[in-house]
Amino acid sequence: MMFDRTIRHCRQCGALVARRLPDDGDTKERAICTVCHTVHYENPLNVVGTVPHWGDQVLLCKRNIEPRKGKWTLPAGFMELGESTSQGAARETTEEAGAQFIMEDLFTVMSVPRVGQVHLYYRARLTSDVFDPGHETMEARLFKEDEIPWDELAFRTVKETLEHYFADRKAGRFGTHAFDIA
Repeated sequence: MMFDRTIRHCRQCGALVARRLPDDGDTKERAICTVCHTVHYENPLNVVGTVPHWGDQVLLCKRNIEPRKGKWTLPAGFMELGESTSQGAARETTEEAGAQFIMEDLFTVMSVPRVGQVHLYYRARLTSDVFDPGHETMEARLFKEDEIPWDELAFRTVKETLEHYFADRKAGRFGTHAFDIA
């Protein structure tokens, strides 16, 4: 499913935009205001989150919102203006899981061009196994690898991140994984 976030109206003055090459030498068609001539760029959204871990378990959240309501996910969401990727990931983990944790290194970076997103997950060491999930989460709970509801995961990016996490854990060292998801 391809999302259409095409700009139709100018964010500056509200007039209709036209798609054409800008006069500044850009080689890609852009949405350009027909009145004030503002050039609008359409860029991917960043999704940020964590892989919260406690011993040999990871924390998953059961979604209480669409899309994929009732499916399991890592705590994650859209990055907000004014925050770094790690700050956004920490905020989402607090909001969705009510978890207490220490942020660790960047773990996965996944480009998902078909939906215009880039997903970034950090490892997060839990400092408590008590959670207070927010309204977007039905349930937050710890899972060992063999307990993960693999067929009930909300997104492929979550599945791929978890697979890399458990493979790295078995190998005894964590790296950063960057890849594309078609």
